[in-house]
Amino acid sequence: MIRLPDGSGGLRVYEPRADVRAPAPGGAPLASRVVFAAAHVVADPCADTTPDGPAAVDWDATLAFRRHLWSYGLGVAEAMDTAQRGMGLDWAGAAELVRRSAAEARAVGGRIACGAGTDQLAPGAHTPGEVRAAYQDQLALVEGAGAQVILMASRALAAAARGPGDYLDVYGSLLRQAREPVILHWLGDMFDPALRGYWGSTDLDAATDTFLEVIAAHPDKVDGVKVSLLDAGREIALRRRLPDGVRCYTGDDFNYPELIAGDEKGFSHALLGIFDPLGPLAAEAVRVLDTGDAAGFRKVLDPTVELSRHLFEAPTRFYKTGVVFLAWLAGHQSHFTMVGGLQSARSLPHLAKAYELADRIGLFPDPALAEHRMGSLLDVYGVTR
Repeated sequence: MIRLPDGSGGLRVYEPRADVRAPAPGGAPLASRVVFAAAHVVADPCADTTPDGPAAVDWDATLAFRRHLWSYGLGVAEAMDTAQRGMGLDWAGAAELVRRSAAEARAVGGRIACGAGTDQLAPGAHTPGEVRAAYQDQLALVEGAGAQVILMASRALAAAARGPGDYLDVYGSLLRQAREPVILHWLGDMFDPALRGYWGSTDLDAATDTFLEVIAAHPDKVDGVKVSLLDAGREIALRRRLPDGVRCYTGDDFNYPELIAGDEKGFSHALLGIFDPLGPLAAEAVRVLDTGDAAGFRKVLDPTVELSRHLFEAPTRFYKTGVVFLAWLAGHQSHFTMVGGLQSARSLPHLAKAYELADRIGLFPDPALAEHRMGSLLDVYGVTR
C-alpha cells in the first residue's frame, strides 16, 4: 500500500498490483505494421551541468534502453523530440547519439531511423537557403551513419519561410539529395509552439495541401509521413490521400490504437513517443494484429490510452518527463534525472498519477521496485507516507 498525492493537497491510498504483466522479449518479427518507438536519452546524474549547457548523456544506459526496444522487435526512432531535441539536447549531442545508436543497431540487427533537422543554427533570423544548408548537413550525417532519415520539422524554417513556396523549395531540394526514401515529420504546435503555421499556413487544410504537394513531387523519395497533430480524423483523411506506397506513421499519442488498427480503407503504421514506455505491450499487441485479430489487438492496447493521454496532456511538450519517470520506475535506469533539468517539468501529483496508471496496466516488470522508487520520490518531496 502507498499513499499518493491527489492534486488537492491531500493523500489517497493506492494498492499496487503484485502480479507481473510485462511480456518477455523475443517473438516473431512484427509483420502487419512497421512500428518505431521514439526513444529517450538517459542523463549522467553525476555530471556538473547547467540547464542551458551541453547535455551530459549516460551512453551505456541510453544504448541499453535501445537494445531493450529492439529485443521486442520494435524499430527505434532516434534523436527525435522524445530524446529532448531542442529541449536539453543540442545538435552536437544529437549527432553523437545518431552515430552511437546507428552503430549499435548494426551490431544487433535493429531497425533505426534518425532525425535530421536544423538545430545547429544559432538563434536568430536565417534565410531559407541557410536553413536548407543546415538540413543538408544533418541529412548527410544521418545517411553517413547508415540510418534511415527522418526529416524533422524545423523551427528555423517555420520562422524563415514566407509561404508554402519556401517549404516546397527546401523540401524538394532535400528529397532530391536523399539517397534513400525518408520519413517526413509533421509535428504540431502542441508539441512545439515554434512550429505554428508549418507548411506555410495556420489553416491545417491549406497546410495539408502543401504537405501533399511535397510528397506528390517526389513519391519515390518518401517512405512515409509521421503525423503528430493529435487529431485522428485529420490523420485518416491525410493517409487516404497519400500516393500508393507512401506509409502513414501515426504520431498521435491520443488515438493510436484505432489508427493502427485501421478501417476498410487503410491503416497507420506507428512512430510514437508513447511506445518508449509501452514498448513490450505495443509489440505484443501488434503480434496479435499480425494474426488478423483486430479485436485482440485493441484489447491489449486500448487500456494504455488513459496513461498516454495523461503523459501527453497540455503542455504536451513536457511529456518527456513522464516517459523518463516511467523508465526509472521500470528499472531501465538508476535515477530520475534528465538533461536540461527537465525532471522538474511535471508536478508530483502528475507523476503519482502516471505511476498509478502504469501500474494498473501492468507496465512494470518489477512492481515492488516501482513502488519503492515511487515512495523514495515522495520522501524527497517531503510527503509523509
